Amino acid sequence: MKPVVISLLFLSATLFANLSSASATEPPQKPRNVLFIITDQQRWDAMSCAGNTVLKTPNLDKLAQQGARFTSFYSACPVCVPARTAILTGHSIESNRVLSNTDVDREDGAPFPSFDQILLRSVYRGEYHGKYHSPYHLALDYSEPVMWLNGKKAPAGSKALTAESEAFRTYLEKNVPKRPLRPGELSQANGIYTPIALDERFGKVNLEKGSQAESYGRLETPKEHSLAAFTAKEGLAALDRLKGGPFTLTISIGPPHPPMVVSEPYYSLYPPGKIAPPVSLADPRTNAPYRDRPSDRALYRDPLLIQQMTSIYYGMVTEVDDWVGKILKRLDDLELADNTLVVFTSDHGEMLGEHGMHGKFVFYEGSVHVPLLLRLPGAIAPGTVIKAPSSHLDLFSTILDYCGKSGNASEGSSLRPLIEGRWKLLYGRAANAPSLDALYDLQTDPHEVNNLIGNNPKLESVRNRPLLAESPPSKKAQR
Repeated sequence: MKPVVISLLFLSATLFANLSSASATEPPQKPRNVLFIITDQQRWDAMSCAGNTVLKTPNLDKLAQQGARFTSFYSACPVCVPARTAILTGHSIESNRVLSNTDVDREDGAPFPSFDQILLRSVYRGEYHGKYHSPYHLALDYSEPVMWLNGKKAPAGSKALTAESEAFRTYLEKNVPKRPLRPGELSQANGIYTPIALDERFGKVNLEKGSQAESYGRLETPKEHSLAAFTAKEGLAALDRLKGGPFTLTISIGPPHPPMVVSEPYYSLYPPGKIAPPVSLADPRTNAPYRDRPSDRALYRDPLLIQQMTSIYYGMVTEVDDWVGKILKRLDDLELADNTLVVFTSDHGEMLGEHGMHGKFVFYEGSVHVPLLLRLPGAIAPGTVIKAPSSHLDLFSTILDYCGKSGNASEGSSLRPLIEGRWKLLYGRAANAPSLDALYDLQTDPHEVNNLIGNNPKLESVRNRPLLAESPPSKKAQR
């Protein structure tokens, strides 16, 4: 039988829209809680469960084992503010009018409610702790004032606290004794650190302040007082306040975003010599969309320095993983885990020397491909792995769907049909091999005995779709 090539794009889009509608359920008897954990600048493969053989992230691995892991999840934009705003609203950066970090205080930006606002305007209470890098009007419904990253630009009368950076500096002053710099040490917002040669101020004098994007080294602040620890402890306290539920809680952990400085034992956890430099490190980018990018210093093509950079980055990710473990344990201790949707993701990735680059802003995999883990006992089967492409835009609808609040406008789609494996469509369109179309709900009908086409009015448009034109097989298919 000759092969048949069929265009699936229109049918797939229509079917997915129908299935998203079909996945909407009545609100559960007991409203589900939401625990949204987001890191900053964490690559998709910066987890051992994603195949990283050097980095160890046992708590994220456990979360993946207990729920679903998406292997092809992408940032809406590899820049902090646009990405985070798209997550909150479920709308594209163009629709949000938030195209860069400088648009964070744009008066006409993000004209849509966030998923949190929709929940908070019903029966939910909620808090947001850590880096808040989105238009501040989206933060006005939380039960406690939110520390805005941009601090003084918060709207008048918003009850905004001081900026997170100022709050953390005050915290350090209270908990870490001040001391003068020792020879070779430098200072950053996170505290005193000993730089490596990749640091832009390494070996230089009279450079009092450096760029956080070019700072690398060993942080001399005790690990229990790092920025990750500061944010995570705020989140733990919030869980205690919100335990009566229903609640929505975001814990936005800054690392592994620069400055790439981390305390012991994390700094020494991954010997640089055991980390392979990127395969594309020496890519001249002469035939690449980013051939003229001037911002990467020649040092980012030095394999030894990139190994050191990656070692620090991995240490920061493991520090985050340790705090994620503490947060999930508190959720267990409060007996909230069974009724809480846990979401873990990041706003964008980090190039780590790939193509001789560092940071983000580009659409190479290291910058735009990010992790997504979801856990909800009884609804999401343990060990689920989703390979289908999806993005930040889908989180808005997914969260609201699981909370019984589906139907709110979004440019994304609920991921429940992909997660729960509900539907399987079988159809044929070859004239010499006629077949009966079938649709099975594998969640309720795993043995495929109840064909839903013809019995489900929501899928009438699929059943009545005309035959698609047969296309000749491509040369590639004939080989």
